[in-house]
Amino acid sequence: MRIDLNSDLGESTSNNMFGNDAEIMKYISSANIACGFHAGDPLMMAKTVQLALENKVAIGVHPSYPDLEGFGRRSIKMNDDELFAIILYQVGALKSITTALGGKINHVKPHGALYNDIANNYQKAKIVSEAIYKIDPELIFVGLANSQMLKAANETGLRIASEVFADRTYLDDGSLVPRTQEGAVIHDITKCINQINQILTENTVQTINGKTIPMHADTICVHGDNAQALDFVKALNAFFQQKGIELKSL
Repeated sequence: MRIDLNSDLGESTSNNMFGNDAEIMKYISSANIACGFHAGDPLMMAKTVQLALENKVAIGVHPSYPDLEGFGRRSIKMNDDELFAIILYQVGALKSITTALGGKINHVKPHGALYNDIANNYQKAKIVSEAIYKIDPELIFVGLANSQMLKAANETGLRIASEVFADRTYLDDGSLVPRTQEGAVIHDITKCINQINQILTENTVQTINGKTIPMHADTICVHGDNAQALDFVKALNAFFQQKGIELKSL
């Protein structure tokens, strides 16, 4: 078995550093890099791309709503043209930086509220997918397993990857528990490993309400801003080795 392990990185700015990107990068196979709309800035984008190249980690774009104040976790009303344009802008920016540094972008994974909004909204997901396709039809669209975003991306012609989360819990419909609700974020390593073990071995996950629902994984996410992120990626690597699972980018 092979699995991709991704993390959302590059979410610092030149004047506000946090997280542990350099260490996390050693234990993942794919990085989703912020493009300045919810976090990051041009210099941080370039530094994170360079870090990924040095560690032979696949480079992904992590576009969001324009919401620096809310870290991209607030839903913002946009018309179709606006949504299309912000995706073009962010994917195009990171693609240019990556190309200039001698690399190539591999995938796109929306961030925060944008991710959650298009998980359940086919029309919005189709607009995001079409913008990505216009830039590069070979890019992989990373999205929530069993969601409308993957359906829209697939029907647009993009390759898709079903994403599951090591550090988030699920509702009975397969969506993520909102961060405003207690128990939404996993901080315990044992719980993290047990959830991923169930997904990979049984293709199911236990929801926050105790229900077992289908869940398939092509890639596993650990959020870089989780305080336990480095511990989680180290523990997952040890788990993969124990189970004979190969860590490989999409």
